[in-house]
Amino acid sequence: MANYFTEIEDLKFHLHHPLMKKIVNLREKGFVDERSYDFAPHDYEDTLDTYEKVMDIVGEICDTIIAPNAKSVDTEGPLLENNEVKYARGTRENYDALVQAGLIGMTLPRKYGGLNFPITAYIIAGEMISRADAGFANIWGLQDCAETIHEFASEDLKDKYLPLFNKGATAAMDLTEPDAGSDLQAVQLKATYDSDKDTWFLNGVKRFITNGDADISLVLARSEEDSLDARGLSLFLYDRKERAVTIRRIEKKLGIKGSPTCELVFNNAPAYLIGSRKMGLIKYVMTLMNSARLGVGGQAIGISEAAYQEAMTYAKKRAQFGKPIIQFPAVYEMLTNMKVNITALRSLMYETARMIDIYKSYIEISTERTLTREERTEMKENNRSADVFTPLLKLMAAENSNRIAYDALQVHGGAGFMKDFPIERIFRDARITSIYEGTSQLQVLAAIKGVTTGAYLKKIHEYQEIEVRPELEYLRRKLAKMNQGYEKITNYVKKADDDEFLDFHARRLVEIAGNIIMGHLLVLDAMRDNKYKYIAELFIKAATAENKQKTDYIRRSALRDLDTFKQITAEQVG
Repeated sequence: MANYFTEIEDLKFHLHHPLMKKIVNLREKGFVDERSYDFAPHDYEDTLDTYEKVMDIVGEICDTIIAPNAKSVDTEGPLLENNEVKYARGTRENYDALVQAGLIGMTLPRKYGGLNFPITAYIIAGEMISRADAGFANIWGLQDCAETIHEFASEDLKDKYLPLFNKGATAAMDLTEPDAGSDLQAVQLKATYDSDKDTWFLNGVKRFITNGDADISLVLARSEEDSLDARGLSLFLYDRKERAVTIRRIEKKLGIKGSPTCELVFNNAPAYLIGSRKMGLIKYVMTLMNSARLGVGGQAIGISEAAYQEAMTYAKKRAQFGKPIIQFPAVYEMLTNMKVNITALRSLMYETARMIDIYKSYIEISTERTLTREERTEMKENNRSADVFTPLLKLMAAENSNRIAYDALQVHGGAGFMKDFPIERIFRDARITSIYEGTSQLQVLAAIKGVTTGAYLKKIHEYQEIEVRPELEYLRRKLAKMNQGYEKITNYVKKADDDEFLDFHARRLVEIAGNIIMGHLLVLDAMRDNKYKYIAELFIKAATAENKQKTDYIRRSALRDLDTFKQITAEQVG
């Protein structure tokens, strides 16, 4: 029997990264839970063994339940009946299996019924589930909302709602509106406080809400009268039991059809304030969105893995001109490039997840004791790095997911265009990853700070200074040359001292940095396992050519080129 965890060696490789020992020690706080919970681990080895066993369970559920259900779920989709969303049969079966395995709210502390797992392990599980069915991964992944409640809600709300996740509660984050998509500070859904009832009431419309009929919803709403920007927004918890929301419709979508996307009308819906007023978007939703973007990165890589596996299987079986098509250079080049890029993106994703684990663990510890100066410094450094690595990951994983799904369908030829093969569904599912939780263009706007502040360059220099084995030095020298090129082209754009010129080249600069970072991470992976040396070599070779092309374009462009672009666009408009 196949298992989505054991058959992909990269997953166990990243689960056993050297930094995991630090993360486990921070997360388990001296393994004090051993005294109160029979299933709590007693040391690092026991903890990693628990992680592996749970990942093995996830891998088995993916292979035996979720993946076999994917086709029927895509065909059936959810239904709206009597103002309730009814999941497809397979979706309910998938969710029940994960609830029974105790995998909802898995990052929550044990006192709330969680497993106290780090984000890194959670994202590994998410990647596997996304590979099995990307649409279902949305429903499972919205347990991110539990993290936000745990981090910012009152103790009363945490005690009331967090234990429900382990029992199977579903979640949603109700953010976007018809006139407030990417621009969340334009949210207009109104929150009004009734002092007599000591209750907040929500009124307005939300659109494109994933899993919109969830048991627990986090709702961004305007709590401050006459406010127009982010400072007037607060975050609320709405309980589905109140039955004060009308579901106008379930959207008909290109892909991820098993995941219900709803338009909602809040009709004087009672809700609880999360944290403090006015901090809804500025702090709480930004934290929630970063978690969601990391999750979409994992979803995109899971989709990429699914596409790659389908293409590989087909290429081995399909014969043309007297031999399997996998033996033709045009095909095995595509397959190899898929494998190389997926491996590189995994290294970026789990590096980002480890950063998040470290800084979030310190935040949790700081509620119980004062951090040392060294701990505060480490927390801040990992927080800053995660803030620029997360949009970088989301951008590059999503864009590569679309490209890999495209190439995987191409390997199938005409058969891939038919619904008889899973690649047709995978191809459709991939498209959303570069759109939701912030489009690729918005990820560039967030990631460019890593260029302008020198955050990417700082990390690149840190990676460059790590000693490697002599047989890897030739790769390190190539990366050093790429580092220098990145530094020069960044200074070239900065020297222009023109914001529009910077914005015009932002994506190129971000992707150049991303390629270098992934190259360094692959070399460091090769230090732990020599099989990554060949992946690193191929990736760095391709990245060198790609970065040169982007750099040459930037150097050949000038401020007046922007006027040409604008003129052509103006002619079309006018």
